[in-house]
Amino acid sequence: MAGKRVLIVYAHQELKSFNGSLKQVAVDELSKQGCTVTVSDLYAMNFEPRATRKDITGALSNPEVFSYGVEAYEAYKKGCLTSDIIDEQKKVQEADLVIFQFPLYWFTVPAILKGWMDRVLCQGFAFDIPGFYDSGFLKDKLALLSLTTGGTAEMYTKAGVSGDFRYFLWPLQHGTLHFCGFKVLAPQINFAPEFSSEEERKAMVASWAQRLKSIWKEEPIRCTPPWYFGE
Repeated sequence: MAGKRVLIVYAHQELKSFNGSLKQVAVDELSKQGCTVTVSDLYAMNFEPRATRKDITGALSNPEVFSYGVEAYEAYKKGCLTSDIIDEQKKVQEADLVIFQFPLYWFTVPAILKGWMDRVLCQGFAFDIPGFYDSGFLKDKLALLSLTTGGTAEMYTKAGVSGDFRYFLWPLQHGTLHFCGFKVLAPQINFAPEFSSEEERKAMVASWAQRLKSIWKEEPIRCTPPWYFGE
């Protein structure tokens, strides 16, 4: 949709990967719609995933005992966070939709993306106490997880060895994105592309492109425990 702004936070080491293809088709399709698309390619940026006192450029509020959450909160209010954090926060602030594109590692995001969440979505910027979940500061924005798995779809069912895929989405979609106020769209999960045929992989990419054509008409999921764990 013309005029919309999209941020894609991309966490894969190889642009020629299947994740790279999914990222690129999103850039192409959304740009074709007239959206302004920005990509944060975390590996290419050599993004720092560690949350340390180096993230604070000014004086610490308590130099005796370091608490990252407290110091990041104070630094945000004073404009004393490092430029890499501020740059990413600006991208989020300007976006109508944030897409996270990544391969599933140990039922969660790769470390570099976890570090992005830890450092960028700090108190004061993304939420406050009070000021979380439906009142989170990013409540006017959409978020979507687009990911690939190593396991097959059958493995990620309630009867499967890995359990329902919605179980691993709980801490990511609810505990992180919804906590910050995001309205969460249904995830785009491509199961086991490594073990799929070329035709199947092409179909996965085409399905993602097709979904993006009407992405602005989608309603967010009801981000409450029953969506993840059943009634």
